[in-house]
Amino acid sequence: MTEIATQNGQDAAPLTEADMQIIQRILPHRYPFLLVDRVTEIDGLKTARGLKNVTMNEPHFTGHFPGQPIMPGVTIVEAMAQTAAVMVGVSLGLIDKNMQIYFLAIDGCKFRRKVVPGDQLILRIETLRGKAGGKIWRFRGVAYVEDDVAAEAEFTAMMEGQPG
Repeated sequence: MTEIATQNGQDAAPLTEADMQIIQRILPHRYPFLLVDRVTEIDGLKTARGLKNVTMNEPHFTGHFPGQPIMPGVTIVEAMAQTAAVMVGVSLGLIDKNMQIYFLAIDGCKFRRKVVPGDQLILRIETLRGKAGGKIWRFRGVAYVEDDVAAEAEFTAMMEGQPG
């Protein structure tokens, strides 16, 4: 797991969250397709909790749908996948390693609630399969708005870090 030094530079603690600076050092995604704002909890390779603040200025709301903006379901699933990739990147020390991520499968995907501007998505991720050194990972993701399930899916991805 990636460690960060304390102010005195002597003690190190495992990194258990990721702000936007860390996220951008792990994920290759950028605006308008960077869909996770913060990862507030990382429990090694087991679980993570991410946040996505949904705002009206996101480009998909121009056409999805005029007068009644709704976040596209595919972007909700992508936000879950990005949260999973940050968890793996932090836990395996892939910061600044040019990590590449590719969907291989999305299964059992269900959309339960509209997600609209002003909502905050809570993205809960659980690793179902994957290990250090492995490229193929499987996750379960559930996206919440407040206490309501907005979407859920299992997804498989290939992730690999390359020398920076």
